[in-house]
Amino acid sequence: MKLIRFGQPGQEKPGVIIDDQRYDVSAFGQDYTEEFFATDGLTRLADFLQSHEGQLPKVADSERLGPPVARPSKILCIGLNYADHAKETGATPPAEPVLFMKSTTAYVGPNDNIIIPKNSVKTDWEVELAVVIGKRASYVEEADAASYIAGYVLHNDVSEREFQLERSGTWDKGKGCDTFAPVGPFLATPDELGDLDNLRLWLTVNGQIMQDGTTANLIFKVPFLVSYLSQFMTLLPGDIISTGTPAGVGLGFKPPIYLKPGDVVELGIDGLGTSRQVVQAYAAH
Repeated sequence: MKLIRFGQPGQEKPGVIIDDQRYDVSAFGQDYTEEFFATDGLTRLADFLQSHEGQLPKVADSERLGPPVARPSKILCIGLNYADHAKETGATPPAEPVLFMKSTTAYVGPNDNIIIPKNSVKTDWEVELAVVIGKRASYVEEADAASYIAGYVLHNDVSEREFQLERSGTWDKGKGCDTFAPVGPFLATPDELGDLDNLRLWLTVNGQIMQDGTTANLIFKVPFLVSYLSQFMTLLPGDIISTGTPAGVGLGFKPPIYLKPGDVVELGIDGLGTSRQVVQAYAAH
């Protein structure tokens, strides 16, 4: 299945994509929340779709897409998880996964604008494969990790490099700014994807290809990451784990290239669709 949420920010309704057509499943009666995933919502939704085949209202292509999961309890991210990206940033590939977190207030729809934060001069892009947890996970064995995964989403791990790397302390300051986690267009259940270890990821800025990688180059693979993170904290249904970015980020260019107002960022992953964000300057409300 492919799950979407559509409508204005804070008022999204649940939907699905079937044969490239968007459908409204508000009649299912539940948004894609922690409770949805925790109560076997994917199976219940599949049954609902079967019993309502041919009866679902269509959703216009002009409707805004929100992030495909209602606000998760946490967004966990893995840094330096592609050897080529670690090399371009001058970092040593890590012996264990590098963990940081993005604020849930960074979480936006796939085609929403990226807002350059106040006082930012080094806002950057990162195309990433992200995992959505399907059930409560604590001390999970790597061999069992797949059973804890509800699906996968496309994520742009937008990053402010000065905040992240030059302001001391943790990376989180440069990762959690408003609009810094565009997710979607849809959540794809695992059966929708091909070989998880051989998916192409790409990103362009103003039509110029910047990132063009493959999940074959992940240092730490998805099952390991789910197991690893569950040793340190309980993963809740709907939680998102973003698995890292391949080479081609702005920081890695000589000289570096950073986003500016008016830039258009487009990105995609095999089987997970594409997203498009326009960059805007911060403006006080």
